[in-house]
Amino acid sequence: MVVCIGEILADMIGEEKNGIITYERKAGGAPFNVACALKKFGSEVKFVGNVGDDLIGEFLIKFASDFGMDTSYINKDKDKNTTLAFVELNQEGERSFCFYRKNTADYFLPKVSDQLLEKADIVCIGSLMMSSESCVNYALDIIERAHELNKLVAFDVNYRTDIFRDTGSAVKTYKKILEKADIVKFSEDEVQIFTEKYIERELNGKLVLITLGKNGSEWRYKGNKNSQSSITVKVVDTTGAGDAFFAGALSVLDKVKDKNFTFEQLDSALKFGNVAGALNTTGRGAIDNLPSLETINQYIK
Repeated sequence: MVVCIGEILADMIGEEKNGIITYERKAGGAPFNVACALKKFGSEVKFVGNVGDDLIGEFLIKFASDFGMDTSYINKDKDKNTTLAFVELNQEGERSFCFYRKNTADYFLPKVSDQLLEKADIVCIGSLMMSSESCVNYALDIIERAHELNKLVAFDVNYRTDIFRDTGSAVKTYKKILEKADIVKFSEDEVQIFTEKYIERELNGKLVLITLGKNGSEWRYKGNKNSQSSITVKVVDTTGAGDAFFAGALSVLDKVKDKNFTFEQLDSALKFGNVAGALNTTGRGAIDNLPSLETINQYIK
């Protein structure tokens, strides 16, 4: 089982028609996207998060319930508002973010019990919390307790300049998590920010997954590496593509009992993740267009 912990929010996806921009409300938040994708791909998953006691919070809890998620670990905070992320797309479907996130619910994540961590094989931690020192300490505590229970910790960098305006300080904070996690994910752009030198030297003993956009993805593990190509699709919206990829890869890795991954298993994780991420870009929103397990398997060779 995978336990995903972190932000759950509403993506407000903008579209301009006749000079007027309208926003369509979609469920989002990277770790919540990953949790929903894992559920869609047939994995056992739990999600831990916090929403406000407001219309958006009600929408998200209902969405999670309708999706078949266990909502018992999603807290409703009576004193906070739910986080919003405004998203605008260019002609290629690439997105830009602007977060409405000042002291909102995802700064105050609920406590994660040892009982829940005990049930997990992989604990996946969201990155938006890295903007708060108290949330960084919250994440470090979870990682320490997960490792004491012999669980793997997964972390997606998912760097957002709108949240971290000082790149140097952000990188320093991220490294506290990266150096303790077991499975870490970067995009091509994030590799440039953190540098190849850092990844090669400091993260050499971890499983590193790197997404390469339309060119697929790459794994690095115990001094070895390999890449897998993706499929060609007509891109509508790239929101959540990396989350769908990460969920796809984790759904494969979660099935490995001893978690001592073989190169063949890593290749399979990339192939599945590549197809999941690519197909997710063919519609709007991070979750609504997730492909089914059966659809993904039709593309796997």
